[in-house]
Amino acid sequence: MSAIVMDPGTQTVVVPPDVALDRASMQLANALLGNPLEASGLEILVGGLKLRFVTGSAFAVSGAEGLVRLNGSEITMNKAVRVAPGGVLEFGQALFGLRYYLAVQGGVEPQPEPLRTGRTLAFGRPHGQGFPLVKQPPRRALDSGRPVVARVAPGPDVERFDAGTWLRLTKEPWTLSPESDRAGARLAGRPLMVAAQATPARPLVPGAVLLPPSGLPLIALAGHPESSRSPVVAVVRDEDLDALGQARPGQMVHLLG
Repeated sequence: MSAIVMDPGTQTVVVPPDVALDRASMQLANALLGNPLEASGLEILVGGLKLRFVTGSAFAVSGAEGLVRLNGSEITMNKAVRVAPGGVLEFGQALFGLRYYLAVQGGVEPQPEPLRTGRTLAFGRPHGQGFPLVKQPPRRALDSGRPVVARVAPGPDVERFDAGTWLRLTKEPWTLSPESDRAGARLAGRPLMVAAQATPARPLVPGAVLLPPSGLPLIALAGHPESSRSPVVAVVRDEDLDALGQARPGQMVHLLG
């Protein structure tokens, strides 16, 4: 089973659920198809992806909301959809949220780099013939007009900062910088005072809130480097990271301590 990428859009990458920036959406798309929880799928930034199924299959789309069409007709999000050989799937620009997630029955074989035009994707074997009954509450993508709220706990270097720094970090509003990427959510606002002494390199975990020399917080996301010398002043709760992965540049972010 396979599909040919006709246009990858802004950026499309193959990710397992634990590397997806919005893990809940990737897991939901897999669950709708009866895929193993660890099955890889496509993370599609903003939209623009266009692909053709060489063989018949089934897929599900979750995450961001926008116009997604199969052979020119709009599909229903968060639902398993069958596709015949030759079917063309197109992702319009995301209207809410930032990243679509596409799961294909059987899972997508991992790729070492972002997809390019003409690349052929291979799928695994389906597990069973029917689709499981997945019960879920109504699911809507993030509204970019509302702030993203991320709860934080003190990080390992918090004692190097005074109480005023923590108060400003958790009370003042921040906005998501356009320089954000899969490695980290960069926040824009009034810079914080950074500790002068050097910090030994320490391993990073997703959700670590770093204070680099700029004084502007950087939240480590799924694609973060293994370590950093910037002090870790806070750590975002794991369950709040998916929302950061769907936040748009310029969207307000509140860190609640």
